[in-house]
Amino acid sequence: MQNSLAIVDGPRQALPFMMGELPIMTQDLRKDPALTKDTDAQARSNLLLRALADCAAGNQAGVDAILASEGGQLLGVAYRILARHDLAEEALQDAMLQVWRKAKQFNASTGSARGWIFAILRNRCLNILRDGKRLSTLPPDELATLQDSRQSIVPEENWEILAGASRIRDCLGGLDSQSRHIILLAHVAGFSHAEISTRQDVPLGTIKSLIRRGLHALKECLT
Repeated sequence: MQNSLAIVDGPRQALPFMMGELPIMTQDLRKDPALTKDTDAQARSNLLLRALADCAAGNQAGVDAILASEGGQLLGVAYRILARHDLAEEALQDAMLQVWRKAKQFNASTGSARGWIFAILRNRCLNILRDGKRLSTLPPDELATLQDSRQSIVPEENWEILAGASRIRDCLGGLDSQSRHIILLAHVAGFSHAEISTRQDVPLGTIKSLIRRGLHALKECLT
């Protein structure tokens, strides 16, 4: 589960589509009129596959196509996680940089193009939430808002949307609700065992035991 979400962080680089201090976000993120709600899922999937191929080839059209198709939803996801427009815009910009740089590594046999793109964005948002240096500069009320947003990433109901249509979702569904929620808090929201213990009001030893047993059950299910 961790591998499917991992991205490599690095310094920002200048890209062809970057303009000014907030390059990507200067673009209109409204969906292309051709991409209406009636566009079927396969057509959208094919569009994103072509867009990633363009990115891998160094063609700016790939980034433009991703933003036209998914930009509004990507920004919305980032805002729901970070609860601040400036941080959401920063996360989207950084995520698109990662997509541009890592497009050659995308493997369609391991998941959908859309899932891969959104996973990169989620990870960038989580990296922002884990940035201790950044968080230390925030006033207490903003810090509390960010931490609450971080926990809200993992709902106790409708958690299936986090895993998508995959074998891991089926295996997670086989866990008891407490173990599943705690594992998602650790491996999706990025909370430490101690943080989970505090926020869930459960002894640390119990948290560690639940995670250990849950991960063992997932491993057996997936093999």
